Amino acid sequence: MNHSELDALYAFAAATVIAALLTPLTMRLAIRVGAVDEPTERGLSTRPTPLLGGLAIFAAVLIGGLLWLPRITTTTVRSAPVHWHGVLLAAALITIVGAVDDRFELHAATKLAGQIAAAVVAEQYGIVVRHITLPLFGVLNFPHAGPALTVIGLVAMMNVVNFSDGVDGLAAGVCAIIAAAFAVIAFNLGRDAAGVLAALTAGASLGFLVHNFHPASSFMGDCGANLLGLLMGCIAVEGDLKTTSAIAFALPLILLAVPFLDTTFVVLKRLKYRRPVYIADAEHFHHRMARIGFSVRRSVIYLYGWTVMLAGLALALRFIPYATYVNHHRVLHTGWTLVLLALGVIVALASVYLIYVLEIVKFGGRGGAGTSGTAPPAALAAGATGGPAPSARAAQSPARSRAGASRQA
Repeated sequence: MNHSELDALYAFAAATVIAALLTPLTMRLAIRVGAVDEPTERGLSTRPTPLLGGLAIFAAVLIGGLLWLPRITTTTVRSAPVHWHGVLLAAALITIVGAVDDRFELHAATKLAGQIAAAVVAEQYGIVVRHITLPLFGVLNFPHAGPALTVIGLVAMMNVVNFSDGVDGLAAGVCAIIAAAFAVIAFNLGRDAAGVLAALTAGASLGFLVHNFHPASSFMGDCGANLLGLLMGCIAVEGDLKTTSAIAFALPLILLAVPFLDTTFVVLKRLKYRRPVYIADAEHFHHRMARIGFSVRRSVIYLYGWTVMLAGLALALRFIPYATYVNHHRVLHTGWTLVLLALGVIVALASVYLIYVLEIVKFGGRGGAGTSGTAPPAALAAGATGGPAPSARAAQSPARSRAGASRQA
């Protein structure tokens, strides 16, 4: 284990402890300023819960970043240097925007402007993709479009995580799993600073999860969901996409498949029925699980398991020696290739099964996304304790996680 990997372990441990210790303070602050999520007809929560837990996540990442992240890293002549303290500045900006929204519910355009501003700050400090490596096609260069595409990607990541933060422990747990996998991959690819940031993100998410797992005593709010989305986007860019690995483009898609699929299905359904994509509904994965009788804990654990399977597949793609290069030609090893294919088939079948169970698409006579509709509150499942059935919590919009009846998805 090298020095940077030890730093990552220390950073992970410190971030976990800091986030866990500071979350109760953010709860008191949220109650004092009135940033409290009230139960709604669509929600899965049954009691008022303080927001602003994202402030504890940010504090953990900030303190750990100042201690263990380098100021500047330069990897190749083709890549601009990354100023990591500038990335922390972008994180601070989106946290402030999210915290204000948690209290005052900003207009959607204002929230989007804040997301774009934070993404631009990160891009200006070196988080930018100007080329990617695609299997079979090699390196694809886009030097002029790279900054704009990076900003779009970072904003998309913020919204993907924000959309997924609709039930106790889901966003924090999924981000912890994905960030941990990203950390391992980043170090293997020689992207040590990105690996440290991924470890910080995983630790901060895990520390907050102590207070956020069902029944949650704190919600991360918009400040936490957008922050985690920005950090995950920066990690994906610096820890994977900038490398020359043949599977660099595939790994983030696999790791982020659960929140990506959730957001994609929800947005497509809203577009199909000509509803604004930022207006809340009850069609996220966790809402569908509630309608078929899953408790909150069971729903979240299933989604954790799905994420772990995908993370395992991503790690297998990186670490299983299924191919070697001989005289600049790639030669596949039959045995390891079959092992990798078997893992891929298992993960794919499990994913299709979950999609089938959740009735996201139509299979034969089962209702699909176009027929399932939204169940009335009485039809939704109770929490893990078996109490009265709450209604399905609406997830949040590009700019609001969970605050009030107008909470968006």
